[in-house]
Amino acid sequence: MSISDTSAQDVAIAPPSNRRPILIWLAVAGVFLVALWLVTPVLARWSQAEQSVALERLRLAEVRRGDFVRDISVQGRVVAAVSPTLYASKSGTVTFAVESGDSVEAGQVLATIDSPEIENRLAQEQSRLLSLQVEMERQQITTRQQQLENQKAEDSASIALKAAQREMQRAERAFQRGALIEVDYEKAQDDLQTAELLHRHAVLDTELDNERLDFELRTTQLSVDQQELLVADLIRQVDELEVLSPVSGIVGNLAVNQKTNVAENQAILSVVDLSAFEVEVQISESYADDLAIGMQAEVRAGSSVYPATLVAVSPEIIANQVTGRVRFNGQVPDGLRQNQRLTTRVLLEEKANVITVQRGQFFDSGNGRVAYVVADGMARRRAITTGATSLNTIEILSGLEPGETIIISGTDTFDGAETVLINN
Repeated sequence: MSISDTSAQDVAIAPPSNRRPILIWLAVAGVFLVALWLVTPVLARWSQAEQSVALERLRLAEVRRGDFVRDISVQGRVVAAVSPTLYASKSGTVTFAVESGDSVEAGQVLATIDSPEIENRLAQEQSRLLSLQVEMERQQITTRQQQLENQKAEDSASIALKAAQREMQRAERAFQRGALIEVDYEKAQDDLQTAELLHRHAVLDTELDNERLDFELRTTQLSVDQQELLVADLIRQVDELEVLSPVSGIVGNLAVNQKTNVAENQAILSVVDLSAFEVEVQISESYADDLAIGMQAEVRAGSSVYPATLVAVSPEIIANQVTGRVRFNGQVPDGLRQNQRLTTRVLLEEKANVITVQRGQFFDSGNGRVAYVVADGMARRRAITTGATSLNTIEILSGLEPGETIIISGTDTFDGAETVLINN
């Protein structure tokens, strides 16, 4: 009887080959070379970098070529473009017909001033005017009467002249026939000359007296005209005792109380025209030299933007700011209220086809002279020259080319390093 063993379970193992260690070493060497190839640029950048920073801490922007718009954005305050203050035309007691905040129409009576002095003077001058008009009518009647008397005297002299002429003709015929003595003939001649002289003087007296009468009548008429002008001016002054609204809008402040005795030319109330609003803006004095009347602007009211124009610039600087007025071009936003705050954008300058980059903290960090250009994971310091600046854009005059990427976030932490490694 044979005893079974484990020989059936045994497997013959071939002796180990000497090539396997060689392959392992070759694989390890290949991996090492690949890693060395990948790490070498990183090590080179590490060796060149003076600083390192994480990418998530940076803001990058691409340099572009395009149109540049220089503008400023300020907070504006809505003011009434037309807000006249009304004054008392004469001294007296004021009686208001409206209250502050009341809506009024143009020409509506806002207040009346009781001035007995000017009203009494008007009554006196009107009475004097009536007296002068009566005097002128009397002068007209007197003139016509005197003209008739003058005409009568002239007609009488004319009749006497014709009678003397006929008497002379009869005397001449009688003298030629010898029926009249020479003395009577000469007397007829003297009578004719006398009649001619009296007629000529009558005509001259009539003309001169008529001129005198016309002059006196004209003088009286001028007095009447002068008095009419005086009365018309007093009527105007009395009419001005009713203070009328020059515009449609609302009543502003009442400068005096009801039934107050006011002096001449004293302010009594103001009226605000709600149909004519402007935006008053306060602009930093650093832009004072760039501001000019007529510049285009945009006013944002709610979600809408309205075109406007800069129509006034204050000639003085107060608290480091210049005051300007912006007027809407055409359409005015609905529901505006005085002193309402609106964002206003004033367009200072436009340039076409220039190199620009987005504005960022780097501009202040480097005073607009330095930028860090990003390439291959490295940021390299480069000197640049900047031009005009706006709220969102900076004009690049030299140092950068379109397509390059720069760091626009703050660069104060780089401490002026020439190269900075960017870690992903």
